[in-house]
Amino acid sequence: MSTEVAQIGDKMSDMGIEDHQERKFYPKKNKNVVLPAPNNMDSMIKGLEMLFDSDHVNIDEVKRYMSEYKSNPSDWHKYAKFDAHKYTRNLVDIGNGKYNLILLCWGEGHGSSIHDHSDSHCFYKMLGGSLTETLYEWPKGKKKTVMKQKNSFSLKENEVGYINDSYGLHRVENKSHTERAVSLHLYSPPFDMCQSFDERSGHITRCKVTFWSKYGERTPYVKPCKPEGENN
Repeated sequence: MSTEVAQIGDKMSDMGIEDHQERKFYPKKNKNVVLPAPNNMDSMIKGLEMLFDSDHVNIDEVKRYMSEYKSNPSDWHKYAKFDAHKYTRNLVDIGNGKYNLILLCWGEGHGSSIHDHSDSHCFYKMLGGSLTETLYEWPKGKKKTVMKQKNSFSLKENEVGYINDSYGLHRVENKSHTERAVSLHLYSPPFDMCQSFDERSGHITRCKVTFWSKYGERTPYVKPCKPEGENN
């Protein structure tokens, strides 16, 4: 057995996965890295650290791996913090510094603004309920104009999606008036500022990315948005 395979075997043992469990093979650069399908969220977090151990991000690989985790509320309920008036962003893990993992909790009727992702990769997985994602084109020029929709579709439990700024902008909404929703988001690299867009005019507002909680503990309130041109 090679040293590399032995090391991966040791990591899988640390993740609580026995040799007889099914293993999946993922191409990474010029290597085959052996990763098992995660059997809980903790093992998925450890597997993601392995997938992000270099500067190369294989989008299909990460999407496939996240899709193999089957949502179990007992894995993530301690991070699920809801607010009566708005959706919340709850930090779960900072990985190896190359990404962060955030649990978003959406009360009935809650939604995001139209926003970008600061040139980062954004992966998202539905853990409970359903959300509607609407894609928009980037505003063209400085003239105020209604933003143009590209597409809209629903995300259901255990489905995985992906976006980056080359795809356009998006808004995410829980359109249910009776059910909450929970989604898990991975951003690589992490960012602390993004842009929010007014749908009627394309006007841009710079927003600070904040967390409602970190590792299950409430954080102090920080005002998230400032008008474009104001010092950050």
